[in-house]
Amino acid sequence: MKFNPDEIKEATKGDFDAAWNEGKKYVPNPGINEKYPRISLKYGKPHPVFDTIQKLREAYMRMGFEEFMNPIIVEDRDIHKQFGYEALAVLDRCFYIGGLPRPNVGISDERIIQIKNILGDIGDEGVEKIRLILHSYKKGEIEGDDLVPEMASGLKVADSKVAIMIDHVFPEFKSLVPVSSQNTLRSHMTSGWFISLGEMCEYRKVPLRLFSVDRVFRREQAEDATRLMAYYSASCVIMDENVSVEDGKAVAAGLLSQFGFSNFTFRPDEKRSKYYVPDTQTEVFAYHPKLVGSKTKYKDGWVEVATFGIYSPSALSQYNIPYPVMNLGMGVERLAMILHDSTDVRALTYPQFQYKTNWVMSDSEIASMIFVEDVPVTETGKEIQAAIVRTCEQYGNTVSPCEFTAWEGELSGKNILVKVIEPEENTKLCGPAAMNEVISYRNDILGLPRTSKWDEAFKNGVSSGIRYIDAFAARCAKEIEEAAKNGSGCEIRARIIKVPSEINIMIDPIVQRYITGLQKKIDTRGPVFTTVRMEIVS
Repeated sequence: MKFNPDEIKEATKGDFDAAWNEGKKYVPNPGINEKYPRISLKYGKPHPVFDTIQKLREAYMRMGFEEFMNPIIVEDRDIHKQFGYEALAVLDRCFYIGGLPRPNVGISDERIIQIKNILGDIGDEGVEKIRLILHSYKKGEIEGDDLVPEMASGLKVADSKVAIMIDHVFPEFKSLVPVSSQNTLRSHMTSGWFISLGEMCEYRKVPLRLFSVDRVFRREQAEDATRLMAYYSASCVIMDENVSVEDGKAVAAGLLSQFGFSNFTFRPDEKRSKYYVPDTQTEVFAYHPKLVGSKTKYKDGWVEVATFGIYSPSALSQYNIPYPVMNLGMGVERLAMILHDSTDVRALTYPQFQYKTNWVMSDSEIASMIFVEDVPVTETGKEIQAAIVRTCEQYGNTVSPCEFTAWEGELSGKNILVKVIEPEENTKLCGPAAMNEVISYRNDILGLPRTSKWDEAFKNGVSSGIRYIDAFAARCAKEIEEAAKNGSGCEIRARIIKVPSEINIMIDPIVQRYITGLQKKIDTRGPVFTTVRMEIVS
């Protein structure tokens, strides 16, 4: 299916915000639902880190801060200017940026023979074109990703042949080793703030209240449950003539209170970074009621969530910044872990790589991935399905032998009669498991009747909303549709059910792998013993 952007735009003019606030999961405008079902079934789900970032951005802006982007690539000389004698320790944690050098490639007579064996007889003129193109590449006039197309165009040969020729004739390209530059990926947002404020104080009046939520990179020895090599920092600065530690406390309280934190405590930070004025570097501890009694290390409700301080005048002078600057920063992932009840930052940030060891599915998720496989495709077929269900609900306990007409009418140009029957004596129209319902309970998938015996399972589990009779009736209706097309009658039976597929119920393979991995169970066994017959009548 091809998507027409103009049609999608027209179909999605509904009030999505209102629908979201009302708790609706489906797009309110039916136009896009019907025309583009693959992309419009329900609202998407945000990543917990980006969800937290968005909330932080909104929180900062509500407090009057202006959003900025700071440089990601920082020269190591800036680290020396900012950190002084601590610079080497900081640089040890930085990623230096390297690149492949451009080789000085010569073309010997032996290589010319190899080139012609691959590309054909390109003549001396062709060899000279290769030489000139390689020289331009060495000088940086041609980019690496343009080298092959440039040669292919100049020589009028296929790109693939040129790529093979470079690979076989010029081993210099394969033996290149990256060479480091003096540039680093910023390991602290502070590195960017010094550079930005140094420029801005030339043309912006104080006070400045700025924030940035962006990536920082740190060369950790290893990643674990509490640290990553690339993570997000939510950082702000206030540059003003009279800024003080009290401003840091006010910003911390104003920001974090928007996330449910309260009762703030401020403690001197023992790390004492060189770029802060002595005795101003402060750790922010805050109380969050949802953490009390949790399985995290914050079960007393208190957690360190931010650090702030006043930039050192000596560090500021390196950038000709004449005003005091308060800086506050926090790790976004740490806040996201609190808000999303996570104990492992790797699983929170990269769930696609953590499912094998930290994979958790709720009963709701499991129940949502149980579905009926065969279903009728016509409106008449759907009427037949509903009629079979009503008949079984109404007469299911009738002692056999018995039969009841569920539906009669026209289908595919044929007059048909649909009955629910049980010819055997001393039994019932439907077996005892016909009304069993498929539920997920403590990560088990079970087929159970709604009786007092199973009240606990239905109360604390999640129903798929599918009963055996519902699934069976759907299969019957589909087979009746097909039989009517062919001009023949049919009879569909359900006997003792051992696996879900026997009653037309399918479980998503993802759920099956999850349940198998946990050594949980799928138990849908039960005697359904229901028969549906369709006859064509004149």
